[in-house]
Amino acid sequence: MTNTQEMAPADMSSRKPRDDELDVYGLTHRGKVRAENQDHFLIGSLRKRLNIRQSSLALDKIPLAEERVASFMMVADGVGGGLKGEQASRMALEVATRYIAEGARCYYQVNDEEVDLAQVLEDGARRCHETIQEKAASDETASGMATTLTLFIGVWPWAYILQVGDSRYYQYQDGALHQISRDQTVAQELADQGILPPELIDKSPLSNVLSSSIGGRQTAPVVTRVPNAWGVVHLLCSDGLTRHVPDERIAERLGAMRSSRQVAEDLLKDALEAGGTDNITVVVGRAIPKD
Repeated sequence: MTNTQEMAPADMSSRKPRDDELDVYGLTHRGKVRAENQDHFLIGSLRKRLNIRQSSLALDKIPLAEERVASFMMVADGVGGGLKGEQASRMALEVATRYIAEGARCYYQVNDEEVDLAQVLEDGARRCHETIQEKAASDETASGMATTLTLFIGVWPWAYILQVGDSRYYQYQDGALHQISRDQTVAQELADQGILPPELIDKSPLSNVLSSSIGGRQTAPVVTRVPNAWGVVHLLCSDGLTRHVPDERIAERLGAMRSSRQVAEDLLKDALEAGGTDNITVVVGRAIPKD
């Protein structure tokens, strides 16, 4: 069952950032304990282009730059042991990227009321889910493979967040850190039902058991639409970061950031120094005005 959430818009009168005003960086690390890295990430942009087939005009007088329609960032944390998790997370990002490319027309028309971008993203998550399940069914060595998938798509002045699993999406703005995504774990489900005290979620062994995943027994994509604006820092990460680095430290790092690369590297260092017991993936993005 899918669930779509939306947050109230903010002031959206400001202009759309140019390409040279986007500061985005991602990294992934095996950690200090795991033998392999089952995390993957992807950063990209969706563009449309004016193509002129023939003209008597001097084409050098006509700007033909490709317009950025959307920016996207993805993080996937594979589960299943060995190379199964790595393969699952890689497949999820590959399928999601192809789906975005194939459905480009939806993004060109994003302001059209007839286009339900949230539904497009949910359909894409289900396609990823089915692809991985088909792979697992046809190859016994792939049995049990699954992955999380957290996907950010920025279509100015909005951002759409697709969430499956427990990789997280945060926003940092005006000195405050907000976790927008909700962990899809058994421990979180029990807490939501009032069975498990919220303060015991992180201590419960069920905090590592996914209640929803791409390729697993159940998938329940959640899409949240949130306003995007200058000054907002976007953070996507796998639980290899959040199990070692508390939100207070993440907020401190983002509040002192000089660049996306610098803060991603600092957060990775924090996770490694605190134990690095899992694969660690961090993707950070923001818009910096240059005018």
